[in-house]
Amino acid sequence: MMLVLLIVFLLPSGCPGLPFYNGFYYGNVMNDRSYRNGNGEGFFNGVKLVVETPEDPLFTHRGANVTLPCRYHYEPALTSSRPVRIKWWKLGENGAPERDVLVAIGLRHRSFGEFRGRVHLLQEKEQDVSLVIRDLRLQDYGRYRCEVIDGLEDESGVVELELRGVVFPYQPPHGRYQLNFQEAQLACEKQDAVMASFEQLFRAWEEGLDWCNAGWLLDGTVQYPITLPRQPCGGHGLAAGIRSYGERHERLHRYDVFCFSSSVTGRVYYLEHPEKMTLAEAHEACQEDGARIAKVGQLFAAWKFYGLDRCDAGWLADGSVRYPVTRPRPNCGSLDPGVRSFGFPDEESRKYGVYCYLQN
Repeated sequence: MMLVLLIVFLLPSGCPGLPFYNGFYYGNVMNDRSYRNGNGEGFFNGVKLVVETPEDPLFTHRGANVTLPCRYHYEPALTSSRPVRIKWWKLGENGAPERDVLVAIGLRHRSFGEFRGRVHLLQEKEQDVSLVIRDLRLQDYGRYRCEVIDGLEDESGVVELELRGVVFPYQPPHGRYQLNFQEAQLACEKQDAVMASFEQLFRAWEEGLDWCNAGWLLDGTVQYPITLPRQPCGGHGLAAGIRSYGERHERLHRYDVFCFSSSVTGRVYYLEHPEKMTLAEAHEACQEDGARIAKVGQLFAAWKFYGLDRCDAGWLADGSVRYPVTRPRPNCGSLDPGVRSFGFPDEESRKYGVYCYLQN
């Protein structure tokens, strides 16, 4: 008997016999149903744990600080406080895995991964375990679960976080329908954006986005938004809406991509320069001005959120030439607001202005 006890106490901390969660110990009693009473309410014997989170999504923007509300209480109310464990994690969507955000036991807490150092519990009032996220990133949008654990009793709620942003179609310099799924994700990231979700594309369509080239979305489907039905885009017989090719093979099939960007923390501006420039000269001109050449996602964000309006075509970092118009007028493209594109002119022989980005 003494030998058995000695073996148990000498088990290393990583032994699968002892349940650990990211360095926080949870005893086997958490899952031992023999400790529950007959009515399924846990060991409180009639006291119920209730977790409250908002039903409506929270909307914010990149770079902001946001609080995801989460409170808990007991029914009926208890006369004294009880120690609880708190766990926040980001739910996996579109094939992405769940991601740990923060766990807390009493005054101890730990954050994880890309959330490390950017999150903490609000705890302004008793039983308030709201999560504060600082300096929001494009990848932070999605659904978060708040779980409160009191002994054998645990309840949770979900908070949906949405970023206000802009969806734009993107194709690389070498032409239409050249990107598989992984290449499409990388293409968006290079333009200070992420691959758009279906919900973001649908919202953009509701706001008037009309594009006849099919593009990848985050869920692995290929779709495109049509507000004005026409023959090359599914025909006149189909109503306006999101056209879908369904799920495609992520390595073998190639399309364009729909990217999503949110507000920028810096400033996008057209550089006043005495002469038009090649792409290399445009890069150098922005650097001499203390900035760098802007990316496509940054130009779209400046047009969408800051009303950037300029009828001068300028180079961007990917080698494309574009210009943003919020007030359509003669000799400035179509009658609709948007970011006009000249495609990818020859980098050495063609000369244009340039859009620069200055980080705050």
